[in-house]
Amino acid sequence: MTVNLPIRGACHCGSVSYELKVRPRFAISCNCSICRRLGAVWGHGDVGEAEITCEPGATLGYSHGDRELVFHTCKTCGSTTHWEAVAGPKKGRVTVNLNLAELGTVEAVGLRHFDGAETWTFLD
Repeated sequence: MTVNLPIRGACHCGSVSYELKVRPRFAISCNCSICRRLGAVWGHGDVGEAEITCEPGATLGYSHGDRELVFHTCKTCGSTTHWEAVAGPKKGRVTVNLNLAELGTVEAVGLRHFDGAETWTFLD
């Protein structure tokens, strides 16, 4: 499958959607305490390369630990759509859940596994 840009995805009910304007170098499956529970596969871009579309208040934000990232989940259907960096060196970056894009997107981009639970290194 070819990755067409922008990469578009949406939550199950369609209340929250995104466009990732660039092809990520790879998709990331992380085993940290939140990512493994969410079952998300992340597509990263730099600041300004992802656009989230939803009505104000459509998502529930969750932050933990150092509180640099806020994970967003649709209030209607419960799909985790993206996270945004609100502090620290990645501030302003938005990363999207590629599992919400067209089938085959993760495979076309290429999947890497990241050890966010212990070593903070890629496992492959």
